[in-house]
Parts: sequence; C-alpha cells; structure tokens
Amino acid sequence: MGEELILLDFWSSPFTTRVRIALREKGVEFKSVEEDLLGTKSQLLLEMNPVHKQVPVLIHNGKPVCESTIILQYIDEVWRDKATPLMPSDPYERANARFWADYIDRKIYSTAKLVWTSTGEVQETAKKNIIECFKLLESELGEKPFFGGNSFGLVDVSLIPFSSRFYTLETCGNFSMSDECPKLVSWAKRCMERESVSKSLPDPYKVYDFVMGLKKQHLQSQQKS
Repeated sequence: MGEELILLDFWSSPFTTRVRIALREKGVEFKSVEEDLLGTKSQLLLEMNPVHKQVPVLIHNGKPVCESTIILQYIDEVWRDKATPLMPSDPYERANARFWADYIDRKIYSTAKLVWTSTGEVQETAKKNIIECFKLLESELGEKPFFGGNSFGLVDVSLIPFSSRFYTLETCGNFSMSDECPKLVSWAKRCMERESVSKSLPDPYKVYDFVMGLKKQHLQSQQKS
C-alpha cells in the first residue's frame, strides 16, 4: 500500500521532535516540511490546522492529525505491528502513561520557558518549579531504564525532546541538571543511544543560540513599545 506521510515541522520544536522520534521508532518513511513559524505560516499549515495554526501536523494520505501527543498515539495505533508499541497493553499502565504525558504537556514547556525569558524573582521561582517538575518525573522513573520499564514508550518520547534544552536551562538558570536530577540525565543518555532519538534531537548549543535570539528580539520589541 502506497502511503504519503508529510510532517509539518520546525527544527527546534520539542513537539515536532516527538513526532520525528515516533516515526523513526516505527521505521516509517516520512517527508519533513519545515515551517517558518517566525515569519509567514504556509497555506498548507493554515489549511491542515485551521484551529491552532501550529506544528506539528502529520498529514497521512491527505488527512491531517494535529497536536503532538495525539499524533504519537495515532502513529502507535496505525503502525502497531511495527517495532515495540509506544503504549502499554495493560489498560492501567496505558492510563498511567497518558497521565504522565499530559503532565509533561501541561508543565514542562511553559515552566522552562520562564527560566530563559524572565529575570529576578520570576526567574528564580521558575527555576525552582522546573527542578521540582524534573524531580517528580525522576521519582516516577525510579530505577527503571525507561518510564515504561524496559520499553521505550510514550512518556519517554514525550519528555526526551526537552533534553535538548537542558543546556539552555542550566545556562540561563545557573544550575546543573547533573547535580539536581542525575537519574534524569542518565535516562536522557540512554535515550540518546537510540538512533530514532539521536537523529531527531537538535543540537543543544544551536537551540541555545536560537532561544537567546528570540529573547533579544522580545526585549527589543518591549523597549520600542
């Protein structure tokens, strides 16, 4: 069966990175189409995701699937027989995986963003909060190699893209992930041994330069207004 898979992508987005990892875990061929999120969004993006107008969007045989966590579950269902499933077979474990994936969606990006966009007390609070979030995830990981036990799964795919921003967090927040969350750093290194992850994650230093560029633009626009 001939299939057309297009991913509307953005190189530094942890959310599109999730989708790249999941597709590569499954060994599924896809075409990545880079969006210009800082300029004019493409007509294709606006047509495929008219509600949020955001990436990622996975276009499967002309039909769009939006929102990264939903896309991950879609990939797992459609290509269930390819590689190890991302979702556990046990209903309780599956619900638990969804819970932690949702926690990551709700907490990590928004909290981490405050560390590199703010200063003073706001930044200190954000730093404390992101470390607490990571420590909570560490406690869920425990002594397991992956969040799904011996299997690399939904929670791992949801969280590992943020490891590309560890350097940015450490530099802006003036703390060490290795000191604060050593188990999470070790987990990230294990994940990076997987080709699906190492091929998908952007360079941490390139991400840092990109984020600092955004911060500079934001400060300049504030000064003008």
